[in-house]
Amino acid sequence: MGKGGGCVPSKKKVPPATADEAPRVAGDASIPALDNSPEAPALGADGVVTDPIAKLKIFIVFYSMYGHVEGLARRMKKGVDGVDGVEGVLFRVPETLPDEVLQQMKAPPKSDDIPEISAGELAMADGILFGFPTRYGCMSAQMKAFFDSTGQLWKEQQLAGKPAGFFVSTGTQGGGQETTAWTAITQLAHHGMLFVPIGYTFGAGMFKMDSIRGGSPYGAGVFAGDGTRQPSETELALAEHQGKYMAAVVKRLAQA
Repeated sequence: MGKGGGCVPSKKKVPPATADEAPRVAGDASIPALDNSPEAPALGADGVVTDPIAKLKIFIVFYSMYGHVEGLARRMKKGVDGVDGVEGVLFRVPETLPDEVLQQMKAPPKSDDIPEISAGELAMADGILFGFPTRYGCMSAQMKAFFDSTGQLWKEQQLAGKPAGFFVSTGTQGGGQETTAWTAITQLAHHGMLFVPIGYTFGAGMFKMDSIRGGSPYGAGVFAGDGTRQPSETELALAEHQGKYMAAVVKRLAQA
């Protein structure tokens, strides 16, 4: 209507709110509901929901036929979990031998509380510790088969830059405590991963000569002997140290 024809409410005018209706905002803008309760997710500077309690994940991925490597892995997780903001997650790689062969080899059944891992899951880890027994100075076939299944990850370079380390089991003192680890470094190199040895960070424990002890600057280790010998407390302590050491490295890299 023209001038003097009466008042026409403007389309941009916000109508008054009733007691049961919240005020509306002009235009297309909207105000997100604010929730100040402790359960409300935190918003980052870009508006993306962040998880303030999310922990860095270190996958402890191993193969263990008689339980020696598994013993190190479980103690290693304790070391990882001891570092604030970091969590160790245990996985075993798939078995390649049929049950009847394992029975003939008198291998005990595998525990149900540790799941098998698929190659694709490695991409979700912030760091990885691989454990395996030796086979003639190299990793066991089961672990090698698992590495051989990571071709898609290699193609996409999804593991490049991830820190990784090794821990091993051998039958004798000259059976591959060092060679089993350093022959495995080729797997990391082709993926562009960062090898993290423990060096001599274990301190005086690396120089103890009053008892048999597995492990080397490459990583924790255990002497299995004929299979009846279990990891000593010194060997387990070295495994725990490696977990703690790797967690500290992963944490520093994440904060860089």
